[in-house]
Amino acid sequence: MISKFIDHLPYFRQSKIFKRQNLYIPDSTIGGWANTAITNWLAPLWEAMKTKMVETDYLMADETPIPVLTKDKPGSTHRGYHWVYYDPVRKMAVFDYQESRGREGPKNFLKDFKGTLQTDGYSAYDKLGNKIKFLACFAHARRKFEIALKNDPVRAKRALMLIQELYEIEREAGEAELSFDEIKTLRQEKSVPVLKKFEKFLIEEKPRVLPKSAIGKAFSYTLHLWPRLKGYVEDGRYKLDNNLIENSLRGVALGRKNYLFAGSHEGAKNAAIVYSLVTTCKINDIEPFQWLKETLETIPDYPAKHLYKLIPGQK
Repeated sequence: MISKFIDHLPYFRQSKIFKRQNLYIPDSTIGGWANTAITNWLAPLWEAMKTKMVETDYLMADETPIPVLTKDKPGSTHRGYHWVYYDPVRKMAVFDYQESRGREGPKNFLKDFKGTLQTDGYSAYDKLGNKIKFLACFAHARRKFEIALKNDPVRAKRALMLIQELYEIEREAGEAELSFDEIKTLRQEKSVPVLKKFEKFLIEEKPRVLPKSAIGKAFSYTLHLWPRLKGYVEDGRYKLDNNLIENSLRGVALGRKNYLFAGSHEGAKNAAIVYSLVTTCKINDIEPFQWLKETLETIPDYPAKHLYKLIPGQK
């Protein structure tokens, strides 16, 4: 399981490796062992992670596609999605497989969540209700202006310089290892003036660019999300962007290149369970093989009401 979900070696490749070592284990057997472990022991732990995840009041969310083989599409794949929810304070990530990119996935997962949700601006999150406050991601805004550099280098560079100032302030806070309260104070002193300067620039220059040009799209995107983009200064826990959650999706992207698709919707759900656990191990600097080995040895006799104590990095 670690070789597949961390090192991106599909079970059939592992089977060939074993065969060279005179170990004849069919990949179907390996898959069967893994599925049994996931269904019987890891799925309840994943459910405990879901419960713990929505108890906080600040989360990040994102999604990435995964091709899935299905009976109703012989010879082709269904485009499913891994939705991932990330708690940057408690360092925990939960993947949730859904068959579509519709709002039903996050609506169901976040039905008990009350607080601040940081996303890339995808409209599916907008229908989650007024109990959720939204933050946007400055990394996504920055990419829009980077794309616009060839179209309008003067305005694009000006925007990128202002965004860079905001990142330098965040770097200063990180290097000084400031508390959340100290980060908020620093942002009020230094980030807020930069944001006001940036907003003034956006409002003044937007009427002077073509709406359908690259720079026009960058201005429209940023101004549309401006209340969500600048909201991070209100709390020291909040991040300037959601790069942390994008980093957690890299394992899925690498795995997708190696084993190409999930064999079924059930297989994709099982993958989401394992990705949740091993990704949470990685962001807590926990060696995933040792954690998984000890957990599978412990969990059969572990009290169900205390399962949350087995979540990597949590107590």
